[in-house]
Amino acid sequence: MNEEFMRRAIALAQMGRGFTNPNPVVGAVIVKKGVIVAEGFHRKIGGLHAEREAIKAARDKKIDIRGACLFVTLEPCSHTGRQPPCTQAVIESGISEVFYGSDDPNPLVNGRGRKALEDAGIRVVPGFLKEECDALNPVFFHYIKTKMPYVILKYAMTADGQTATSKAESRWVTGHEARQNVHKTRSEVMAVLTGIGTAKKDNPMLNVRLDDKKEHRQPVRVILDSHLKLSPESMLAKTAREIPVIVFCKAELSETERIKKSVLESLGVKVLSARLEKNHSMLYSQLKTLGEMGIDSVLVESGGTLNGSFFFEEKGLVQELQVYIAPKIFGNDGRTIFNPVKGKGIDFPADCIKLAKPEVEFFGEDILLRYRLVKETLDGKC
Repeated sequence: MNEEFMRRAIALAQMGRGFTNPNPVVGAVIVKKGVIVAEGFHRKIGGLHAEREAIKAARDKKIDIRGACLFVTLEPCSHTGRQPPCTQAVIESGISEVFYGSDDPNPLVNGRGRKALEDAGIRVVPGFLKEECDALNPVFFHYIKTKMPYVILKYAMTADGQTATSKAESRWVTGHEARQNVHKTRSEVMAVLTGIGTAKKDNPMLNVRLDDKKEHRQPVRVILDSHLKLSPESMLAKTAREIPVIVFCKAELSETERIKKSVLESLGVKVLSARLEKNHSMLYSQLKTLGEMGIDSVLVESGGTLNGSFFFEEKGLVQELQVYIAPKIFGNDGRTIFNPVKGKGIDFPADCIKLAKPEVEFFGEDILLRYRLVKETLDGKC
């Protein structure tokens, strides 16, 4: 039964995702005589923490929670930040037992929450469903320990490993559902990053566009653009006052580049030059600058060159890789030596060879995608 209570707290925590950064997502339920009597979650940065929201919910319903048990996904905080300590609220409420899942690595907490509760005579059960609770907050744990953003690198490709056609057309490699999931990921991170090559070629918005009609926080758009080639007429520059845009350029600019910088800044674009850290790459320094600005997570959506830099320019910059594989064959018109499908290839994604939904098998660490070819439709379109 206790597992069910904590899993409810985990489900509640998920409801705050995308709104609490750089704080963690946290859920809490209060149980008395084997029944959930109140619950809460951390809704947004600066708002009540999960424990305080659950306690408030009980008070609003005039429920006596003295002697009750609290299930919370993260160790209760014991310091004053945007909110007062949750341990204080728990102690004052008369709750007699606390189960929590994850230890809080924040140096301001890190065991102090547990000690404060135990010193007040409350029975504490730490590490309850720890693995499931830890899975809620990889971003928070990484950021609080390193002060560097948690980097998710994402790309989409066809079953023959192509990210675009022979005419460099890439809209669209994947289907609607996959693209919606990318937008969902955008809504959960604090920044989306790309290079100037992608920004010029695709003229993207890099914003959240979901079909669910819910409120979503828009991520900061970050462009790596050493020579300030971003056009003032680009969608990014034109919407910079609505959704923030950060452009990283080199430190020493020519006269033309300085003029361009002034133009972009007049549109609301924040132009920065990261200070190169000793024994580190420029990418590291740029990410560190974002971390110092309070940005705890970055989704990289770029081309192969910048993606390669993230993996090989310096180790440890990427924490998560998301690969979307579309059931399509593009071919490559002989452009790549080691591509598995050579030959003429196609010009536009709609002309692809369509494959059915794959069967998936795992062989050790390897994955087999077994496709069947779909008979071409009358119009020959994907």
